[in-house]
Amino acid sequence: MPGEDREHEAFIDEPITPKPGSFDTAAMARGGPGIPRVFTWRDREYHVARVLRTWRTRQPGVGKDKIWLYTRKHFYRIRTTSGQAMTIYFDRKPQWTRERKPMRWFLYSVAAQQ
Repeated sequence: MPGEDREHEAFIDEPITPKPGSFDTAAMARGGPGIPRVFTWRDREYHVARVLRTWRTRQPGVGKDKIWLYTRKHFYRIRTTSGQAMTIYFDRKPQWTRERKPMRWFLYSVAAQQ
């Protein structure tokens, strides 16, 4: 994130598992991804207390669509109920598991506990 001190940030970029039924339906109604309020990472459950910041990345289209910019990822800087700061993101072009399940949500980074 521009202008933000990331010195004490651990880069993770691993998939997370959102808890079914915990998505922000208001965001989904506006056409965006509904951030999960509860998710699991490395067998531990995390609860989102609040969203601190949001932003997105874009990429140009291909072929005749080169003139358009398409949103690829939606990022969310969050604070968990345990006080931990994390950055998670939603990938609009998901990766697929061997079981043919899409991986759309990822933990991008975790702030070091101070």
